[in-house]
Amino acid sequence: MLNAYPDSIGTNQADTVAMLQRPEFQDAFSLFYILPTFFNNDLDRGFSVIDYDLNQALVSREDLEALDKLGIMLKFDLVLNHLSVGSPQFQDMLKKGDASPYRNFFIDWNEFWDSHGEMGGDGYVIPKQEFLQQLFMRKPGLPILKVRFPDGSDRPYWNTFYQEVTYQALNPGDLSQIEGLTPEQAETIAGTLNEAIKARTNIDEIDLGAYSEYRDEVISVVEQNRMYLGQMDLNAQSEGVWEFYDETMRKLRDYGAKLVRLDAFAYLHKQPGMTNFFNKPGTWEYLERLKGIAEKHELILLPEIHSEYGYGLHEEVADKGFPIYDFFLPGLVIDALDRGTNIHLLNWMKELYEKGIETVNMLGCHDGIPVLDLRGKELLGISKTGLLTDQQIDAVMERILDRGGRVKNLFGPDGKKISYYQVNATFFSALGEDEKKLLLARAIQMFMPGIPQVWYLDLFAGKNNYAAADSGATAGHKEINRTTLTNDDIDRGLKTPIVRDQLKLMRLRNTSPAFEGELEIEDTDEHLLCLTWTRDSCSVTLKADLRDYSFTIEQKDSKGEDSSLAYG
Repeated sequence: MLNAYPDSIGTNQADTVAMLQRPEFQDAFSLFYILPTFFNNDLDRGFSVIDYDLNQALVSREDLEALDKLGIMLKFDLVLNHLSVGSPQFQDMLKKGDASPYRNFFIDWNEFWDSHGEMGGDGYVIPKQEFLQQLFMRKPGLPILKVRFPDGSDRPYWNTFYQEVTYQALNPGDLSQIEGLTPEQAETIAGTLNEAIKARTNIDEIDLGAYSEYRDEVISVVEQNRMYLGQMDLNAQSEGVWEFYDETMRKLRDYGAKLVRLDAFAYLHKQPGMTNFFNKPGTWEYLERLKGIAEKHELILLPEIHSEYGYGLHEEVADKGFPIYDFFLPGLVIDALDRGTNIHLLNWMKELYEKGIETVNMLGCHDGIPVLDLRGKELLGISKTGLLTDQQIDAVMERILDRGGRVKNLFGPDGKKISYYQVNATFFSALGEDEKKLLLARAIQMFMPGIPQVWYLDLFAGKNNYAAADSGATAGHKEINRTTLTNDDIDRGLKTPIVRDQLKLMRLRNTSPAFEGELEIEDTDEHLLCLTWTRDSCSVTLKADLRDYSFTIEQKDSKGEDSSLAYG
């Protein structure tokens, strides 16, 4: 499975299609995970969806038809927890207020916490401490965005992720409806206001001086020009939201989707007194309902969840009949190659295979390299070891940081940092920009159980983009691993051994029937790997040295003919 944005290569989706039509890519991919700038969006590189129609600036129907002719099925995101403030639903609520059919499409914070807290001086309920401490935060402070209704009231709505409120500059004419205000006074007041808006002064702190008698009416005009940017949590207790999910899955199917990734699904079910991340049984009830909708549209759902290994959520999701993301593999591969040991990597591989857990795995992706996920659990005297020890996890993180990576943190309800979440880097840079390591990492991925997902930049051995990470844009730290490749970059890359050899490995994984059979993990010295997939008379074996990164692949086809490839 290829993974990229519509404009990760060249300028639009057509350039990626043209790349996949090249002979070098023949039989390399059968799936394409297209990230959500495919849809109309306004933030977070697509994950703030306005609507699920085609973003015609990047994608055309002809692109979809060409991918279908190549036999490439698609995977898309359904961002379950939230929609953009630019969505038709939110904009209708801003315009019509309580008369909007979407009044309950989003979560009114005060209504949600009514009787579960005390009203604070800022106009929003502060949940009781025992409820507040259950909240899992993605940013400092309470997850609230105050929304101005047409009646002039400010109402807090649940906003887990990004928000920004700005005000448009005023013309003197905007104040003309204020009785008793002369044109000259309006011009003076507009100048004062615009200077304050430019300086991003809190609206409540603007001093109108001699014109303070007009303050309420002037501020009312300013608020009418309030602009929002952000992602608003959806109210899954509203049947309108479920109708929206149904309509969206139908659209995705019609685009050619086979898989649908449920982004941020673990935040969807909310209940006072419970965590707002994967609370039970509510989250399971929602997942089952979503699964029914997906089956109607012949789609496979892939719930996206970052959780520490010790909590076992990945296994619970798999036991419910869903494939899972293997967020554990990237850190395990880095650890195995850096320390020359197969122990932890093989333990995870054996667990997946023996338990029959279906996965989509990756090395790099549009997000960061998950490290926290590898941890164990210590809760109420019950201990479960992680896939790596805390010391080993810290060492993985430190090595990536030493090689130029950046860190993303999580926050508690008091705004204090509680832990790192993920490390942002290209996978190539995370490996110290060692091509032998990258090629062996790719070979290991191709021999893992599950569907291998390949980030476009890793395929071309992309390096950390510090200028993009330092740009100051929203989620700028993630841009370290989102460099756009030009068509010339593709031409140059396809002439290099690291790109051509990775494509050979992908072509083998995508076409050999052996990978649909049985996996044998041979006992070896700790620094070696010997993995064999066999189906009927076909077999493929990877033999690798984790110290010097050399490896061979031995293949026997259905006719009994042997072939071998050696690397390093």
